[in-house]
Amino acid sequence: MDKNDLEYIRSLIRSVPDFPRPGIVFRDITPLLADAEALARTCRVMADPFRGQAVDLVVGAESRGFIFGTAIALELQAGFVPIRKPGKLPAETIFQEYALEYGTDRLEMHADAVKPGQRILMVDDLLATGGTMQAACRLVRPLGGEIVGVSFLIELAFLAGRAKLAGYTIHSLIRYDAE
Repeated sequence: MDKNDLEYIRSLIRSVPDFPRPGIVFRDITPLLADAEALARTCRVMADPFRGQAVDLVVGAESRGFIFGTAIALELQAGFVPIRKPGKLPAETIFQEYALEYGTDRLEMHADAVKPGQRILMVDDLLATGGTMQAACRLVRPLGGEIVGVSFLIELAFLAGRAKLAGYTIHSLIRYDAE
């Protein structure tokens, strides 16, 4: 990974204090998304560690995982599979529930989206507590998909989300060690 790429990408992530509530620093990626060169660099660098690993499918979680996942799929000459919130997919689905700070949520994927033996790269914009990606991985594995890695743009390391993804190769571009 080129240090200039990383510095350029980081410079376009805006920190918004007290959003969505007091004490939270929100990492806003919309300036990065609006910059064509930065977006292209980001997707290239997120894909780089997985080049040459015969990735068949990139799986991305709603909604920002779609943005990066489809572009990374193109970089790796792979297909793309969306993981959605409940009720958004038209064919038969499987689901996985996961814990939120207050309650639970659910992710769904088409039941036929992954075939046994396919090599899968999981992608999302942010690793925080790890619950969303853990649930996403739990959708892929029972279908026989082999998860070759997990790629994130941002990791909020102070929330220890990596612990929920133990056993997977994890790549994150930008790491924040404190709020």
